[in-house]
Amino acid sequence: MACRLFVKPALGRGSMARRQSTAARLPLAGVRVLDMTRILAGPFCTMLLGDLGAEIIKIEHPQRGDDTRSWGPPFKPYERPTSSKFPGESAYYLGVNRNKQSIAIDIKQPQGRAIVEQLARKSDVLVENFVPGKLAEMHLGYEDLAKVNPRLVYASISGYGQTGPYASRPGYDVIIEAEAGLMHITGEEDGAPVKVGVAVTDLATGLYAHGAIMAALLARAHTGRGQHVDASLLHSQTALLANIASSYLVGGHEARRWGTRHASIAPYQVFATRDGSVCIGAGNNAQFARLCRCLGLPLADDPRFATNAARVANRQVLVAAIEQRLAQESTRQVLELLEGCALPFAPVNNLEQTFAHPQVRARRVVREVEHPCVGKVKMVGPAVRYSEAPVGDRMEPPPMLGQHTEQVLRDVLGYSHEQIRQAVESGAAATFRY
Repeated sequence: MACRLFVKPALGRGSMARRQSTAARLPLAGVRVLDMTRILAGPFCTMLLGDLGAEIIKIEHPQRGDDTRSWGPPFKPYERPTSSKFPGESAYYLGVNRNKQSIAIDIKQPQGRAIVEQLARKSDVLVENFVPGKLAEMHLGYEDLAKVNPRLVYASISGYGQTGPYASRPGYDVIIEAEAGLMHITGEEDGAPVKVGVAVTDLATGLYAHGAIMAALLARAHTGRGQHVDASLLHSQTALLANIASSYLVGGHEARRWGTRHASIAPYQVFATRDGSVCIGAGNNAQFARLCRCLGLPLADDPRFATNAARVANRQVLVAAIEQRLAQESTRQVLELLEGCALPFAPVNNLEQTFAHPQVRARRVVREVEHPCVGKVKMVGPAVRYSEAPVGDRMEPPPMLGQHTEQVLRDVLGYSHEQIRQAVESGAAATFRY
């Protein structure tokens, strides 16, 4: 039995009206985005736009699709036979591609490029993450498409930006973490540089790009014209250095690794317990006094720890005293001691503990969608709540490769059955019946 991609259960008038009403009330309802990105930064950006109600048309290679379709395990296995060449839908791909339509187009084929241009004419936004200059070689660059659609917001996400001596280099999260200072400041004090546990540079660039696209749409409302948005991993990561960058630029202070400690506050770090770890911060004298009281430590009146500056100067002695005290207790016991002490603290949770967190559950951070080929899929929903828009109520499952090729060519571009057949036979497009 094939996946039921093309046969959806009929909705009653009331259900259909509610769905249409929900979509219409989303902030980006009516905005069409042509998504020519793959892997993480770009798909994360377009997923955020889709969460806000934009129509996302994801262009994928007809054979391999988005690179992340093959990035596994883990894969969510298919529940019934499909024509897919993949062992299932990869968790990586599923994590950043909800609320999208997938069309399989080969842009190396002349007709494939023509289809992209036709879609660009009918789109508000195009997002791409090719190496700078590559799409321009195919006559699909900003200058080319702005001529056919002057209102188009064309967003480019690259490793190093559209100009400069490194512009033609491909960008990778871990490489930019190393090159733009993040890896230098991450890790234990006496250890080697390490990368952050998630691709934070990619994700931050996607966030920057998503905000920039919405700003460009607002600008278009005033000017009537689109523009080229140039976002890069290098610039985004350098901007994320924030106060660390300011300390260097203003004071000439070279940064260093601190582990979980804070350069200017003590105590402010992770401490080991008898069976785990707890993160504790005492950012002012009152919090430090409360910490000492709750842990039964006679340190609050010690002149070595009377001010934050003194605590930073005597950090090693202070930390050793706290470490010795906490090593006697289990994590649960430490948390019970600190509860109600009016200072920041938390256990160091693994993912199982994170998703079992009562606040995570209460806020419905995890959502579940029904995928036509792999069944129920859990995913982290939109991070922001809106009082006047049902963001997160509209959750469509990540599409199968080329799931919507025929639909988009027919409904958006007005292709006839014969035109679709010719596009497929030429190799410019691919349709699938899963």
